[in-house]
Amino acid sequence: MKKTIILGASSNPERYSYKATLKLAQHGHEVIPVGLREGKIESHQILTNMPIIEGIDTVTMYVGAKNQSVYYDYILNQLKPKRIVFNPGAENAELVKLANEKGIATEESCTLVLLSLGSY
Repeated sequence: MKKTIILGASSNPERYSYKATLKLAQHGHEVIPVGLREGKIESHQILTNMPIIEGIDTVTMYVGAKNQSVYYDYILNQLKPKRIVFNPGAENAELVKLANEKGIATEESCTLVLLSLGSY
């Protein structure tokens, strides 16, 4: 299973980051929701302030491209994930280029669709 950070996590059940957190956990993945505000997604505490977490396989992005630059160092040099999934609305050619230069795989896709297809 893939240890996943949900970047842009929200405690609002209507948000896709909320739904993705639950679906990832239902599929057996270890989820770490990270957002701007503290809160909960059922039993999962939303962490703030860019926590350093080891062994991350995937960062799934729910932050729009215009707000991602503050996370570049955090993602690329601190988390060092194996891949970044850019969900719809989070696509960012600049971050894709920077990630690929560091050997981090990138994918423009929807986490919920990947899970439903069994290709997460």
